[in-house]
Amino acid sequence: MRRVGVAALAAALVLAPAGGAADQARLTVFAASSLTDVLPSIDGGPSYSFAGSNQLAFQIKQGAPADVFASAAPSYVQELYRAGLVERPRTFASNALVLAVPRSNPAGVRTVWDLRDKKVQLVVGTAAVPIGDYTRRVLRRLGLTSAIGNAVSQEPDVKSIVGKLAVAEADAGFVYRTDVRSARGRLRAVSIPAWAQPAVRYQVAVVRASRSRAAARRYIASLATPRANRLLRNAGFTVP
Repeated sequence: MRRVGVAALAAALVLAPAGGAADQARLTVFAASSLTDVLPSIDGGPSYSFAGSNQLAFQIKQGAPADVFASAAPSYVQELYRAGLVERPRTFASNALVLAVPRSNPAGVRTVWDLRDKKVQLVVGTAAVPIGDYTRRVLRRLGLTSAIGNAVSQEPDVKSIVGKLAVAEADAGFVYRTDVRSARGRLRAVSIPAWAQPAVRYQVAVVRASRSRAAARRYIASLATPRANRLLRNAGFTVP
């Protein structure tokens, strides 16, 4: 019995440092909220923090501990690159906007031109978050900028927009194509003319302050593998 106890203790002492090292090496990935479903399906190992890309970029500027930053708009990660806070970004996916409505579609929205009706209540992203910026670009191209005046709320990220539409707190809202797919039947998509679509590109970069930069580079490389490309396409993204 005594020999067994000594052996078990020795094994525990050998295993304990290995477990501690694994915990310390776990990556922290800051990512746009529209990537909430797909990134963990590609790699469930990292600790993910999902939010608006503008919020995450601000946190990195303030020194928040992150290893990787994946943004829904190039501008945020490019700004960090110019400031020397991240390594060179790369594009790993793209998306498209749709006008989403609740499954019940209480306002009877059939086309984007129905937004001319002042009774159609919109939920949109704030101008600072990528989905909000893309929304305003689309409305300008469509000649529908006045529709912003019908917004019942302006949300900090796209998942908040999806949540409000799913419970019919608004009649319509602009979200990404992938968000309607991940809503699993709670939303319907109304298409936007191709000529009004903005270029929605996702860029990712290693945070220079990371203590696991080699692992962060491997994570980014994994986003370009055939398996990752398949999962991204299945989720509704387009891959380079």
